[in-house]
Amino acid sequence: MNEPVYSQEKILTSVANGFAFLLLNTALILACCVFFVIGFVADMPALLRFLVVVVSALYGFVVGPILYAGLKIVKPNEALVLTLFGKYYGTLKKEGFFWVNPFVSAVNPITNTDTASSTSKPESKTEPGKMSTTYTIQFPKKKISLKALTLNNDKQKVNDALGNPIIIGVVVIWKVVDTAKAVFSVDNYVEYLSIQCDSALRNVVRLFPYDSEEDEKSLRGSSTEVAQDLQRELQSKVEVAGLQILEARITHLSYAPEIAAAMLQRQQASAIIAARQKIVEGAVGMVEMALDQLNKNGIVTLDEERKASMVSNLMVVLCGNRDVQPIVNSGSLY
Repeated sequence: MNEPVYSQEKILTSVANGFAFLLLNTALILACCVFFVIGFVADMPALLRFLVVVVSALYGFVVGPILYAGLKIVKPNEALVLTLFGKYYGTLKKEGFFWVNPFVSAVNPITNTDTASSTSKPESKTEPGKMSTTYTIQFPKKKISLKALTLNNDKQKVNDALGNPIIIGVVVIWKVVDTAKAVFSVDNYVEYLSIQCDSALRNVVRLFPYDSEEDEKSLRGSSTEVAQDLQRELQSKVEVAGLQILEARITHLSYAPEIAAAMLQRQQASAIIAARQKIVEGAVGMVEMALDQLNKNGIVTLDEERKASMVSNLMVVLCGNRDVQPIVNSGSLY
């Protein structure tokens, strides 16, 4: 089965210069106006007079003004998707002033710009002793932006790989690369991207735990890898809409409110245990160093019982949470 024509973007390159056509068409309209007047006042045969009047009137008052509708202005990083009587005509991507078929119409599904009608919204302003209403006219935007755009969806509640509910938010940098697919393959490519972003985020988050004490990937510890997986997942989903995902980053990550307090206690307990392990490792090293220095320098000779007592006292001092209050023994060692 053959793919539709609009599945491949057709870039219009051989278009007329807008300034040249504007000058030429204006000159022809003025010339037709002159011939129209001459046709009535000049002395010429009736048939010739009829032809001059009809042709000049037809072009000067009908065809010429209609041809002005083909003038198009395209700014940098913008595109015009044009259709001719319901068929895809082509896309104008090059910036400048051009003239195309005057019967083509620009299409932009975001603002439903199939018609050139304008909308107006009344705004009422109340002043002391006076009531006035102003109207703001908003014209539909027919051009499609090719710039890098930002999508910042609302935060979502998703279960991670361990089933814990978390709140996560992402920001996606994207742009349109195929205007034909963006306009004709989906109804609204911005809404389509937003929905696919939510779906891809859920699929990726379910593969990772929020946090991990081991060397496995986690949402909090491997944010770069998670973002890359999210970008690949999202790109595969929006390929049909002619969009390119430039970057995807996690902007917010936290436990859901119903388990946040319990998880905070768990993190605090893990931190306390890790700190205690460090303290014990350091205390054992300091006791070992103290015993080696005493034996090496021959300062005092301790039997096994006294060594055990000294080790116990040093461990209590080094591992305790409070400051030590020393007790001076002025009597015999034994």
